[in-house]
Amino acid sequence: MSAPAPSTLAIVDAEPLPRQEEVLTDAALAFVAELHRRFTPRRDELLARRAERRAEIARTSTLDFLPETAAIRADDSWKVAPAPAALNDRRVEITGPTDRKMTINALNSGAKVWLADFEDASAPTWENVVLGQLNLASAYTRAIDFTDERTGKSYALRPDAELATVVMRPRGWHLDERHLQVDGRPVPGALVDFGLYFFHNAQRLLDLGKGPYFYLPKTESHLEARLWNEVFVFAQDYVGIPQGTVRATVLIETITAAYEMEEILYELRDHASGLNAGRWDYLFSIVKNFRDGGAKFVLPDRNAVTMTAPFMRAYTELLVRTCHKRGAHAIGGMAAFIPSRRDAEVNKVAFEKVRADKDREAGDGFDGSWVAHPDLVPIAMESFDKVLGDKPNQKDRLREDVDVKAADLIAIDSLDAKPTYAGLVNAVQVGIRYIEAWLRGLGAVAIFNLMEDAATAEISRSQIWQWINAEVVLDNGEQVTAALARQVAAGELASIRAEIGDEAFAAGNWQQAHDLLLTVSLDEDYADFLTLPAYEQLKG
Repeated sequence: MSAPAPSTLAIVDAEPLPRQEEVLTDAALAFVAELHRRFTPRRDELLARRAERRAEIARTSTLDFLPETAAIRADDSWKVAPAPAALNDRRVEITGPTDRKMTINALNSGAKVWLADFEDASAPTWENVVLGQLNLASAYTRAIDFTDERTGKSYALRPDAELATVVMRPRGWHLDERHLQVDGRPVPGALVDFGLYFFHNAQRLLDLGKGPYFYLPKTESHLEARLWNEVFVFAQDYVGIPQGTVRATVLIETITAAYEMEEILYELRDHASGLNAGRWDYLFSIVKNFRDGGAKFVLPDRNAVTMTAPFMRAYTELLVRTCHKRGAHAIGGMAAFIPSRRDAEVNKVAFEKVRADKDREAGDGFDGSWVAHPDLVPIAMESFDKVLGDKPNQKDRLREDVDVKAADLIAIDSLDAKPTYAGLVNAVQVGIRYIEAWLRGLGAVAIFNLMEDAATAEISRSQIWQWINAEVVLDNGEQVTAALARQVAAGELASIRAEIGDEAFAAGNWQQAHDLLLTVSLDEDYADFLTLPAYEQLKG
């Protein structure tokens, strides 16, 4: 390993945490500081490019495949690197934050992969950022257990051979980590999360027969994928492991990335593992980019936009075809249902929906899919087992029957559904309840029997914003206005107070969450990400 450069990285306004010295070593911080010096300037340029591209979409109300990269798409000769053994079978993946209990339960879940999440399922408190790293490192050395103080139940890891393979998701390029600064500037959260994890665990994972594997969120272009590839190349040389050890799966959860799937795989081809279809963030991205495009881009209630909607079918089928053409895994979307311990009928109906969704994905050619709860692992496993049998994946299904045109991906008006008053109420309910929990440091929150994360809040507030600005008339004849949104939000706040009682209400962040939701839903200047103003209010 090369000698670390002197670190000018400072820990700012952070309360000391137990065992943080195991994560925040001088050598690890020097590595993060070097990542920051080398790659943050380019990150900043790419964020500015996002704004320019969004302005172009506002002007034209359209998107197309890139003419300047047509040769990459036309060249049938290139493929991504072969999958390592630990990532060859990904038929069921479970997602969740990296607290101690989740770390043990996810690894023990029976899923092939655990998406260990520092992004949408984790509010970026200093405690979550640092102790999440500690939990993963402890899991790899089998030095982790957990006892629930409330129930007395103890949790411990199963034998190594039964544990899920970890694919870690760092924060997106747009988020900074205020507690780590170089020369007074915060380090991008993506480089903090990646850097600490990679530095401490890359060699350790290789020794276990696995490797440093990553999910890359919120990617908007192949140029952003290129930057990640440059980070990987530098990092592998820095710690002295072979090039190509890193593997990255990119979430295609922005509408612009959907037009650059092949180029994204090409940029990462020595490190690429696959692409994933992320539903809520994808819809959020459509609203964000086409929010001033008029009635043809207005989305109905989020729960009315299923994966069978024509423009969503275009997106997922193009993803499968693209991945398999290039030898990459295609990973399907989330089953977010949280089983009820009290209502067997609710579970029965929901399980049937999950089964139908996973059957469809397996039938369409996906190589795996996501679930949010261990009880859903067997259901998803059964769907993929029926199609795969003993095969680890179905990358041999090239889906050459798929022919998606540029216009198909943004044919929002092909969906026969309209916004409803119930949809507005649900957006407000979920938005307030999720933001309140996020401000308490929780990123994955069970709301109305669904596991919600930051993407849920993003689509909720974006729809409120879009419906107001597009002057949408709901099914009950009311036009969506700022006044109506405030009225619904006030009613929801009163309902929550009645539901949980005055004492619990006062102890929570309910008014703050209400106010923040209305700010990002009603402001004329649309905030690019809810988590940016929310982070300013996050304690810890």
